[in-house]
Amino acid sequence: MFQIAKPHVQFIQPFVIWMKTLVMIGRLTKGQCQRILIAGMIGRLGCHSSGKTYVLPITYVFDGGYIYAHSKDGLKLTMMRSNPDVCFQVDQIDDLCNWRSVIVWGKFEELTHSEEQEMALNILINGLHPYHTGDSVKPPKSTGDMNPRREKKPVFYRISIEEISGRFEKQ
Repeated sequence: MFQIAKPHVQFIQPFVIWMKTLVMIGRLTKGQCQRILIAGMIGRLGCHSSGKTYVLPITYVFDGGYIYAHSKDGLKLTMMRSNPDVCFQVDQIDDLCNWRSVIVWGKFEELTHSEEQEMALNILINGLHPYHTGDSVKPPKSTGDMNPRREKKPVFYRISIEEISGRFEKQ
């Protein structure tokens, strides 16, 4: 009858110590979180209204204390108008052991004045211009550039950041 060999502690302990030194999980500083927001262009927006939670990817530009985006009228705007408390998440993933993730909690602010809309449009154009984008991502050329009979007018909005947090794993 075979006897099951007990693992040699002298081999296991150094392996566990070696593994612990290779993997580091930690918190990102506010500055590191902001750099990840600046570098990103697609994040996930979370909103909640009438007992329903909705999470979806959006194209954005981070500028100062705000996340700027635009959309056509629809479910997310209806929900955010009803409950302006939102969260927003962005990540950078190199592989399963090397990633950074930032989450923001803030308030939805619809930009209704023409000056605010033009400012948001310029921020979006300047931030997304270097990237090749499809029509759903591209902001219109101007806020008055839409034919109201043919298409819905874009809605410009921003998220005012109230709290920011980030985590990372590095191997």
